[in-house]
Amino acid sequence: MRIKFGFVVTIAATVAMATACGKKNDNEPAAAAPGASASVAASAPQVAASVTDASASAASAPVPASNATVVKIGHVAPLSGPLAHLGQDNENGARLAIEEISAQGLTIDGHAIHLELDAQDDAADPKKGLAAAQQLVADHVAAVVGHLNSAVSIPASKIYSDANVAQISGSTTNPGFTQQGFKTTFRVIPTDARQGAVLAGYAVKTLHGKRIVVVDDASIYGRGLANEFAKAVVANGGRIAGHEATTDKAKDFKAILNKIKRVQPDVVMFGGMDVTAGPFAKQAAALGLKAKILGGDGICSAELATLAGNALPNVVCTELGVGLPKLDKGADFEKRYEARFHSPVQSDAPFTYDAVYVIVDAMKRANSVEAPKVLTAIGSTDFNGLTGHIAFDDKGDLKGGGAITLIDFKDNKKNVIDVITP
Repeated sequence: MRIKFGFVVTIAATVAMATACGKKNDNEPAAAAPGASASVAASAPQVAASVTDASASAASAPVPASNATVVKIGHVAPLSGPLAHLGQDNENGARLAIEEISAQGLTIDGHAIHLELDAQDDAADPKKGLAAAQQLVADHVAAVVGHLNSAVSIPASKIYSDANVAQISGSTTNPGFTQQGFKTTFRVIPTDARQGAVLAGYAVKTLHGKRIVVVDDASIYGRGLANEFAKAVVANGGRIAGHEATTDKAKDFKAILNKIKRVQPDVVMFGGMDVTAGPFAKQAAALGLKAKILGGDGICSAELATLAGNALPNVVCTELGVGLPKLDKGADFEKRYEARFHSPVQSDAPFTYDAVYVIVDAMKRANSVEAPKVLTAIGSTDFNGLTGHIAFDDKGDLKGGGAITLIDFKDNKKNVIDVITP
C-alpha cells in the first residue's frame, strides 16, 4: 500500500508539528473529562448534553501508537438545530465503532492504522450539507458516513460522486438517494418504499382503517414516505380520505387537526420527524381525535416520549431493520453505548456503527486506505454486522430490502409489535 502524505499523517509527524507550534491555540476548548456515572439518563438527551459528550470524545478515544498512520472517516449529521439529538445519536454510533477498532488495533498492508472520526455538522440544511461534504473531501477522508436527512444527503451525494468517495448513510430512506446513477451512494437501511408498505399494511389489515388521512411535513423525506404509504394503502384495498401538508418547522397544528377531525378518521399517518410528530400527536389528543397516529423511522426515537407526552400510547411507528431487543448483540451494544455516552440510543446509531465497520472491512479487502480503492471494495461487501447481513445491489441499496420493525410504546419505552422481513 502506498500511503500518500496528502491523505494521511503519521502520529510522529503530528507530535513534531505540535512541538514546533509551541502551544495550544488559545481558542481551543479544553477536552472535557468523561462522566463518572455510566447510568442511563432518565429522559432523552438535551442538545447541550450531546455537545458536551462530543467535546469529551478526544479524552475517551484510544491513544494511538507513535508509528500509526492516521486515517480519517467522515461523518455528517445535524449536530445543531431541532434534530441535533438524532444527529448526535448517529455520530455516537460511528464514534463507538471508530474507538473500538482503534483500540483493537488495525493494520492495513503492514502499516499500523489509527482511525479518526472527522465529524461535521450539516444542521439538517442542504446548503450546509454541501459545505460539509466539500470539507470532508478537502480533508481527504477515506469514506463518509452520512447524511441523516434525505433533503441534505441527496444533493451532497454529487460532491462525493465527483470526488470518488464512498458515502454510506444509516438514515437516508428516500428511494431517490440511490437512483441518481452514482457509484458512490450506499445505505445500510431499508427505503421508504419498504416502510411505507409496512405502515400501510398495518393500517389496512391490522387496524382495519376505513378513513385514513395522510399528513406530511413537505420535506423530501416526509412527503416521500407519505406518498409511498398512500400508494400502498390503495394497493391494499384501502382508501385515503384526505392528504394535508404542514412544514418541518410547524408547532401549531390546530387548523389542520380541526379539518381532519371533520373527516372522523380512524388512522392518521404523519410523514415527518419526531420534533413535529410529537406535538402533532399531543395536540390531536387534546382535540379529542381518537385516530391512531402512524409514522416512520423519523418519528420513532426515544425523544418521542417527551415530545408526545400523554399521547404517546396512541402512536405506532416503524424502525428500520430489526429492533435492538431482537438482535443477537443488541443488548450488548446498548450497554456499551450507554456506558460511553451516558444516554439511550435514540434511533439510527446501530446503522452508523455498522457503516464504519463496512468501511473498515472494505479497507482490509482492498489492502488500502485510499478512497477510490475503498469505494470499489465497498461495492462487493458481504458483511455480518450488528444489524444483520449487509450486501449491496448495483444501486447501493441493501440486497433483499431489509426488515422493518413495528413499534408502539408501553410505559414510555419502545415495544416491538412485529418484525416484517422481506
